[in-house]
Amino acid sequence: MNERDALDAATYFDHYFAPHAHPGQTPPPGDWQVWMVMGGRGFGKTRAGAEYVRSIAESDAYARIALVGTSLGEARSVMVEGESGLIACSPPSDRPTFEPSLHRLRWPNGAQAFLYSAAEPESLRGPQHSHAWCDEIGKWPQAHDRASRCWDNLLLGLRLGRDQRIVATTTPRNTALVRRLSASEGTVVTGGATSANAANLPRTFMIAMEREFGQTLLGRQELGGELIDDIEGALWSRALIENCRVRSDPAEHLRVVVAVDPPASANGDACGIIAAAVAQDGSAHVLADCSVENASPERWARAVAEAASIWSADRVVAEANQGGAMVASVLRAADVSLPLKLVHASRGKTARAEPVAALYEAGRVRHCGHFAALEDQMCGLMAGGTYEGPGRSPDRADALVWALTELLLGRQMRPRITNI
Repeated sequence: MNERDALDAATYFDHYFAPHAHPGQTPPPGDWQVWMVMGGRGFGKTRAGAEYVRSIAESDAYARIALVGTSLGEARSVMVEGESGLIACSPPSDRPTFEPSLHRLRWPNGAQAFLYSAAEPESLRGPQHSHAWCDEIGKWPQAHDRASRCWDNLLLGLRLGRDQRIVATTTPRNTALVRRLSASEGTVVTGGATSANAANLPRTFMIAMEREFGQTLLGRQELGGELIDDIEGALWSRALIENCRVRSDPAEHLRVVVAVDPPASANGDACGIIAAAVAQDGSAHVLADCSVENASPERWARAVAEAASIWSADRVVAEANQGGAMVASVLRAADVSLPLKLVHASRGKTARAEPVAALYEAGRVRHCGHFAALEDQMCGLMAGGTYEGPGRSPDRADALVWALTELLLGRQMRPRITNI
């Protein structure tokens, strides 16, 4: 073997995945239509999806593969050009050429793959494919049922070749599409905890994640790879929230409120910032989650002012238990014209949330979009006063409670308010 052949052999060995894959990254045997790799962060889901697509493309010159990401940007940056993406995992001799303007990959043998965004379901109406890789399906847009519409259009176009199959990679999220695929007879699920791929992850990362999240609900989902169902005793259920999604028309908004739950410090909890409106039919519409993480008072105050401007808020409601006059001063510094009210909580977060949860049960609240972080916190608020959701505090959910209290609940149920 000459020097060049030896170099080529060594390079190919570096890109030969099978000896290094752990069981959750290996395609399952049998006659399945969908292989869902559902694991914790760092489990190696992206590499598993890329290697499966690569194996199809290199063995079938006629393969036409759909690559569907949450957005076109993520499809390119993660699935194609990412550290575990298709280009990086392919040896130079079989590396596909990426044509960004056409959203297309072409392999030397003629196989092709095409990029799509789950936010644009209609882009999959018409094109035909033999295989598909769908990445982070738990993150696909839920508003107006886009995730399911995208999946359905993909299935209807999966009619080339003789053995049409899909690999779907995702961190567990209890969404309608993930539940649907998990329950399907044609789906085989593999996956597991982040620790299954510990050999390829920094030890400092593993230690830090265990220390920070441990056996919390968020840790079980994001690191343990568990699909978390509704928590018994929670004030909100996933199904209740899913059933209240609508498209909002700004012309129907009679009054708009931006509510703020300020953090106790810049290094502590997030600053919860929620925009909501009351519509002509008397229902409340949750418009946006504008919350910011690890923000200084100046930064979260600017975020509040921006949200108030974007949504043309009639009132900004801010909890002032932490900081009092300081809350008003930093908000005024961001925008002296803010129509500000300070509210002071005399009851705990869960006690304040219970009448708001009842509004959802009565069908009086609608979500105009999918607000994953907010909704995870809502589903972690427990009757009886505890919190079992992600993070140390339900800051986003608390801001939601202030907004809906201001919009819908009578004065006898409102917190004490100080006009500024």
